[in-house]
Amino acid sequence: MDTNILLESGTNELEVLEFVIRGNHYGINVEKVREILTYQEVTPIPNSHPCIEGIFMPREDIITVIDLFAALGFDNEDRKNNFFIVTNFNNLNIAFDVEAVLGINRVSWTDVVKPDASVSGPGSGVATGIIKKQNNLLIILDFERIVEEICPETSLKVSQIEALGERERNEIPILIVEDSLMLCQLIKDSLTMAGYTKLTVKNNGQEAWDFLSELKKNNGVDYGVKCVITDIEMPLMDGHHLIKLIRETEGLKHLPIVIFSSLINDDMKRKGDLLGANEQISKPEIGKLVSVLDHLIGSSIYEK
Repeated sequence: MDTNILLESGTNELEVLEFVIRGNHYGINVEKVREILTYQEVTPIPNSHPCIEGIFMPREDIITVIDLFAALGFDNEDRKNNFFIVTNFNNLNIAFDVEAVLGINRVSWTDVVKPDASVSGPGSGVATGIIKKQNNLLIILDFERIVEEICPETSLKVSQIEALGERERNEIPILIVEDSLMLCQLIKDSLTMAGYTKLTVKNNGQEAWDFLSELKKNNGVDYGVKCVITDIEMPLMDGHHLIKLIRETEGLKHLPIVIFSSLINDDMKRKGDLLGANEQISKPEIGKLVSVLDHLIGSSIYEK
């Protein structure tokens, strides 16, 4: 199946690969998908997590296979008719064992419903969005969260912040745009530990855009925001569309913007560059995010 369907930058659209596990329909952003393979025998890894089936080598790469059935609480009986969705995000190549792959849906982020706290609250749940289809609901899974629970070492590298030691307090106002409540808190805690204390958090691009627009209308945006840190994948409005709006708007276009996302691959970097992002950082590298902020805050970009 061809997953190389490229969207224009900043259109607020995404393509979701739809797959099935035990009759339930789930989805993953096509940007995370490298390829789809029929099931292959894997080599088990002794003493590994129960959700890790093993490893295989389709070509030159050794890839870990995660049993998505087990990760979601289902039995995985007839594996030989299954498929592997081979992914790349957070600089990791991981395959997910699924029952069937149905195809690609092109949708607007405005049509992606954010799950409420009963489904995906902080510290629980692996659904990042829900798409209403004619005959069923398509649940977009939080693959980063699934991998993090199986392999905790893939989460934000907070130790990088601790290694910085005592730092001076910095009250430059920063806007963080991130839909994961758990990651929001981790990013906020990490930046606070690094000395950045004047932080505003919004949970999607639309909330951030409304906030920036209100600042611009009332007091001038520089009183409330001097730098924007944004995720890419978010319901209602994604990070790329938010950047597009900022760069097209007088009074906002000067703002430094850092993309902090699991989707930092060559294609997404190209899109981010075209839209005008100042920096793009893969999510585990919270220490690098702090270094980038230090550089931007000390540069002439703030004098504009």
